[in-house]
Parts: sequence; structure tokens; C-alpha cells
Amino acid sequence: MDQKALRGWKLYDWANSAFATTMMAAVLPVYYSDVAGMHLAGNRAETYWGYTQSIAMLLVAVLSPILGAIADYTGSKLKFLSAFMLLGVLSCVLMAFAGEGDWLLASGLMVLGSIGFSGGNTFYDAMLADGVQPELRGRISSQGYAYGYAGGGLLLLINVIMIQGWEMLGFPSKTFATQMVFITVGIWWLLFSIPILRWVKETKTPIGHQGTGEIVRAGFARIRTTFSAIKKYPELLKYMASFWFFNDGINTVIVMATIYGAGIGIETTDLIIALLITQFVGWPCTILFGKLAGRFGSKRMLYYSLLIYVLIVGLGFFMTSAAHFYALAIMVGFVQGGSQAVARSIYANLVPPSRTGEFFGFLALSSKFSSFAGPFVFSVVGTVTGSSRVAILSLVAFFLIGIFLLWKVNLDKGADEALEANVD
Repeated sequence: MDQKALRGWKLYDWANSAFATTMMAAVLPVYYSDVAGMHLAGNRAETYWGYTQSIAMLLVAVLSPILGAIADYTGSKLKFLSAFMLLGVLSCVLMAFAGEGDWLLASGLMVLGSIGFSGGNTFYDAMLADGVQPELRGRISSQGYAYGYAGGGLLLLINVIMIQGWEMLGFPSKTFATQMVFITVGIWWLLFSIPILRWVKETKTPIGHQGTGEIVRAGFARIRTTFSAIKKYPELLKYMASFWFFNDGINTVIVMATIYGAGIGIETTDLIIALLITQFVGWPCTILFGKLAGRFGSKRMLYYSLLIYVLIVGLGFFMTSAAHFYALAIMVGFVQGGSQAVARSIYANLVPPSRTGEFFGFLALSSKFSSFAGPFVFSVVGTVTGSSRVAILSLVAFFLIGIFLLWKVNLDKGADEALEANVD
């Protein structure tokens, strides 16, 4: 990719991170509980929200490798990315029509939005291996995550102002202001997706006169080939095992942090402010992390980031106040984007160049299924011990196992294996 195409690629992270911050983490969960699920008894709103996330995760896990293989076969990653993006945008806009008691509509739209977000990212991530030289992938990947932090954080700040200042801004109610927030996410996502669709050029693979059915069957055939040929990439397999553990630990910290903070008595306002802090600290730190990875090596920087996560989880055990939560939010901002960006670039270097979509889809499949483990372990430990503090401490195991398995991976050998076993 040339510089213009790279800017377009990075801006897609700026675009879709609005969904991650506003819809997944900050605004929609509260709206779902207080408005859409207001007539649900007991803790059903929280339970239904959990089921919603699980269904979305399962559907993405099943669809991603199939669509990735088809995209590789047809040379149409951009086409698939745009389709998933539009699905996500539509779900955000329609969420404005989910009012009091409309929990089922909100759940359905959230499932569609999550499919659009995660499905689009499968093809977005695969483009990194297609158009960027191996030695530059760590830096470019980090820059993409930094764009995401900046874009998602900026819109979240605007959204918080819209909700908290609804009277001053002339909205008839706080609920209406929140519904308008959902529309801004869709517009933001669509607007800043235009550069990647216009500036990134994709080489098309000739497929003759084959119809949709033949292409779909070819995609399934490639998936079967992936499972049978995976033994050709032993270093990739070892890295994936490591990734499953440490990525699950990272994701569990992300999805459980707010619930954990609320459970020990931290106010909602402080939780949202902490999320904003993470976003804006993460922006420059992710760029810096990418530069350090280029200088000291991606594997070494990934080690450091995972060790910091061990420290974060350990300190979380002793957290008692909003000030402590703010401090941990800053620490998460230091390493969250950088660790994910470096992990993505390492994986891109270990997959065969002609099958990036398929292999990133396979990673999406496996990581989505493995991502159940972290929250499950957290819940089981919390239930058995009766302490969420002990539960949060249990996440240390995911990072330590991930670090140990990462130590076993030879990245240079893995890159050679990918090139030698590359299949057209």
C-alpha cells in the first residue's frame, strides 16, 4: 500500500472504534439496562445482555473463517469489509428506535452490529499482511490502533457531552439524547470508512464464470484445507496457543473492568471518565509502542506489555477507590493498544501471504471460542470464593501461560515456514 492507502487503512480503525467505545463499552450497556430492559425483573437485563454478546460472538466465530477463505479466493476483502461495515452502521442507526422495554430489538441490533464490527475487522486485519512489508507491520499496526483510540475516544467524549448536557443542547430528554448518540456512531463509522474504500486498491483474483454457489463451496474447501494443512506451520500454532491465553486475559480485563469497578462501589461517572482516560492515554502510547517494537523487537515488547498486565491485575486485587481505578486505567492505556497491535503484526508475519483472509478468519474463529474462558473462570472463581477480588486475580494465570508459550515461539523460523508452505 502507498502512503495514501495506508492513511485510509488507519482511518478505518478511527471509524469503527466508535462502536467499540460507545456501543460495546460505555453507553449502550447502561441504556440497555435502564431503558430497553427497564421492565425486565431482577437481573434479567444483565443476563440478557450477556446472552446477546455470546450469540454475537458465536456467529462471528462461525462466519469469519468461511468468509475469509471466500475473500481470499475472490480477492475481495474490501467488498466484504464494506458489507460488514454497512451492517454495523445500519444497526447503530436503527438502535435509536429501541425505546422503553424494547430489549429484544436492542439485542437483535446489537448482535448485527457486533457481527458488522468483528466481521469487518477480519478483513481489515488481513489487509495488513497483504499490503505492508513485514518489517513495517508492527509500526503500521500500532498506528492503526492509535487512530482507533483517538477516534473512539473523541466521539465518546462528544457523546458524553450530548448525554450529560442534553438540556443545554436542546434535546427533549436524556433518553432522546442517548438515541441520537447511537446515530452519531453510525454516521461516524460510515464517514471515516470512505477513505479505505476509495484509496486502498485490491488485486482481483480471476474466478472465471463461477457463480456464488461455486465460490462458497470453494471457500468451504479452503477451510478444510486449512485444518488439514495447519501442521505445516508449527511456529504459527505455538504462537496461536500463546495468543489464545494472553488475548483472552486482555479481553477479559476489558469486558469485566467496569463490572468489577461497579461491584466495589465506584460510581458510573468515574468508570466512564476512566474509560476516556484509557482512550486518550492509549493514543500516543500505542504509537510509541510501535516505534519501540521496531527498535527492540516485537516479541520483546509483547513480553513487556504482558508483564505490565500481570501487574495491573495484581494491583486490581487491592483497588478500593476511584483514584486507584484511574491509575489502573492509565496503566491499561500504556499497553492495551500496543500489545494488541504487536500481536496482530506478529501473526501477520507467520501466515502464508496468499491466504491472509482465511488465516485471520481462523484466528477470529479460535479466539472467539477461547474468549469464553476468561469470563467463565472469573465467574467460577468468584462464585466459589465469594470474592470478585480473588476472581480478578485468577486472570494472572492467562497472562503467565501466554508468556510461557510465547517464549517457545521462534518468529524467524515461523516466517520462513509461512513463505515455504505458501499455497496459491
